[in-house]
Amino acid sequence: MTTAPSPSPAFDSAPADRGAVPAATSGRREFPFERRHFDFIAHMLYQLAGIALAPHKIEMVYSRLARRLRDLRLSDFDSYCALLESEEGANEVGFLVNALTTNLTSFFRESHHFDFLAKTAVPEMRARHAGESSHPRLRIWSAGCSSGQEPYTIAMVLASSFGPELRRWDAKILATDIDTHMVDTARRGVYPADLANSIPAPLRDRFTRRQREGGEPMVAMEEELKRLITFKPLNLLEHWPMKGPFDAIFCRNVLIYFDRVGRTQVIGNFARMLEPGGCLFLGHSESLYGVSDRFRQTGPTIYRRL
Repeated sequence: MTTAPSPSPAFDSAPADRGAVPAATSGRREFPFERRHFDFIAHMLYQLAGIALAPHKIEMVYSRLARRLRDLRLSDFDSYCALLESEEGANEVGFLVNALTTNLTSFFRESHHFDFLAKTAVPEMRARHAGESSHPRLRIWSAGCSSGQEPYTIAMVLASSFGPELRRWDAKILATDIDTHMVDTARRGVYPADLANSIPAPLRDRFTRRQREGGEPMVAMEEELKRLITFKPLNLLEHWPMKGPFDAIFCRNVLIYFDRVGRTQVIGNFARMLEPGGCLFLGHSESLYGVSDRFRQTGPTIYRRL
């Protein structure tokens, strides 16, 4: 494990000479937002979640937290930063992480990963574990599951690949995310109907059911899928309570938010958790080049543990 980031400095409410965000980003804002506010919030987010916010994220930070100021009926960011470092604001840090964590996902996103899972990885898992016991063990982890489309997609692939034989297996999917709101959404497994358009029609017909909520068309994941998945909140830079090993880990579009130290730490732990030959799936803009020598690339953003 790496050394934890240094404690966040006390918030300085006095304006700094360099502090103001340029007028184009702050002059017409509902709440004044200066560089000292951004620096304090960015340091706190790094301390809490290992997420490194670059200065060009100023607009994103302002827009997401301005909504929070309105909800809390605060008049300015000085008050919000003071709340974050106060004893009374202990619960607010969770809202901060949730607000600043990007959660973009979809069913069968980066479909080549799921083609590889169905055609290559799952047959290898079956061959590796089939003779171990009357209920062979199989484990897959969706690390950074967001609102749940990724683990439900994995569950569809497993259920359709194994067929009725899956009942004989001790097959589980762990789905984790730092954003507790997203974990709750994922656990519920109900989505606007148009989000299911990316699911191939035969799987959509088999594994989802249509319903309406508040007059809006929705799709709900079938219990057959939900029984395969356990949803838990988890910060990847803190203690991992599970022991593994996993046959495959999906961690897509998560590492881009960490600095080099954080990426190295997480990838090292993935290597420890994966079965030899197990697969690690990363996001389309992510790579292990210069990060770890414990994996061999076997496809576009697909790696095997050596």
